Amino acid sequence: MLALDGPSGAGKGTIGQICAVKFGWHYLDSGAIYRGLGWLAGNQGVSFDNVSSLVVLADSMNLTCHVCETDSAKIEINGHMVTDELRTDEAGQTASRIAPIPEVRAALLNMQRRCRIAPGLVADGRDMGTIVFPDALYKVFLTASAEIRAQRRFDQLKAKGFDVNLARLLESIQARDVRDSNRDASPLKPAEDALILDTSELTIDEVVTRILALVN
Repeated sequence: MLALDGPSGAGKGTIGQICAVKFGWHYLDSGAIYRGLGWLAGNQGVSFDNVSSLVVLADSMNLTCHVCETDSAKIEINGHMVTDELRTDEAGQTASRIAPIPEVRAALLNMQRRCRIAPGLVADGRDMGTIVFPDALYKVFLTASAEIRAQRRFDQLKAKGFDVNLARLLESIQARDVRDSNRDASPLKPAEDALILDTSELTIDEVVTRILALVN
């Protein structure tokens, strides 16, 4: 199993999907789980302050990550394809609001661990190597400067047709870094035995090559 952690925009999703295809393993986008729960809550009119109702939604949510070699992973929740809805900056902010809630994290923990099935799993997130899969054989922490990560997210969203502002994206990423790193529940940090890779000046192929070397 490979656990990939790191802040928003560090390349976890892209790298994780490529590695999953190369290994022939399953793929888990843990960020999509929290974004998906936020999407469900919004669709069903559940307030983020209503913790008990959020837990009920979390227990009933069935999420699948469909990976292919030529495109990004498609996210399916309870039979609905919601990939584009979960990739907006608003969805990211929603995930950051509900992720610190201990009861929600506990409800989603078992769901994530059930994804660890043969022949293997590549899981990306913020606490894969520290909390969810602390016994993962391979752990990598990807990072990059906030400016680089904002530009990557800007390019990604523009390519998908979203109207986005680079300055606001940078501000959003910086604020999220602070929240994710300082929250009480599963703060963002590298596992003690993780390989730390700064991807600011690395290409996707270079990052994948280093991870393949680690696993091989």
